[in-house]
Amino acid sequence: MDIKKQIEQLVARANFNLRADVLHLLQKAYRLEKNIKAKNALGWILENAKIAKKESLAICQDTGLPVVFIAAGKDVSVSSTLVKAIEEAVASGYAKNYLRASVVDPLKRGTPSYIGVVSHVEFPSSFKGLKITILPKGFGSENKSQLRMFNPTAGLGEIEDFIVEAVKRAGPEACPPYIIGIGIGGTSDTALLLAKKALLQNLDKPNQDKTLRQLEQRLCTKINSLHIGPMGLGGKCTVLAVKIKTAPTHIAGLPVGVNISCHALRSATIKIARKLISF
Repeated sequence: MDIKKQIEQLVARANFNLRADVLHLLQKAYRLEKNIKAKNALGWILENAKIAKKESLAICQDTGLPVVFIAAGKDVSVSSTLVKAIEEAVASGYAKNYLRASVVDPLKRGTPSYIGVVSHVEFPSSFKGLKITILPKGFGSENKSQLRMFNPTAGLGEIEDFIVEAVKRAGPEACPPYIIGIGIGGTSDTALLLAKKALLQNLDKPNQDKTLRQLEQRLCTKINSLHIGPMGLGGKCTVLAVKIKTAPTHIAGLPVGVNISCHALRSATIKIARKLISF
């Protein structure tokens, strides 16, 4: 199978199949929920995911703006031609799988199309070959993104308050229960990118950094105390998980980005050996 077909299938998998870690946390939330309305909402969410997988249907009508993360090992030569080919394969996957076209010019708007895949390329030294991850980002939740440039003297309490307030402002409008990605450090754009990349982490695995792990746990407790609940119906579960990624920053700054995902956090990854890379 050529890479184009693999990427087209990757698009389908990301949009039709809910991630296993997200599904696990939803099932856990359903078991623990006592509020009848909230429990019913979680039941509908789980049933929707089951039908989507069985019938090869989109989990959500908003199939998102496709964000693609390309990681190239040291044995792979990356060119603009390769990146363009990957982006075109993603667009083709959207069209062939009858997923909604949602991309428009930011100012002229116009008729939606599939052209406008957002790509990020990085070169990790930890593996060989090519790794492609697609994150279809719906804009009901993307519109709730927040960025704050804190003074470097800001304490964790101030940062926590900002993140909790960001979720509070989102309220039920971005389809909770949420997964919250947090980016801390770098420049303003780095913080927001880190926040989005945080959503790609395995939600079942605790953060290896003790400080970040404890911060994630505190944030989960505080956000769930808002009692927004599934689809805004109250109950215990407003957030399924909080994930944080950090990067070094300037001595005069402390950027913090918040990227919210709805309960349908969709992403899928494929790894391709160098010898198989051809379009």
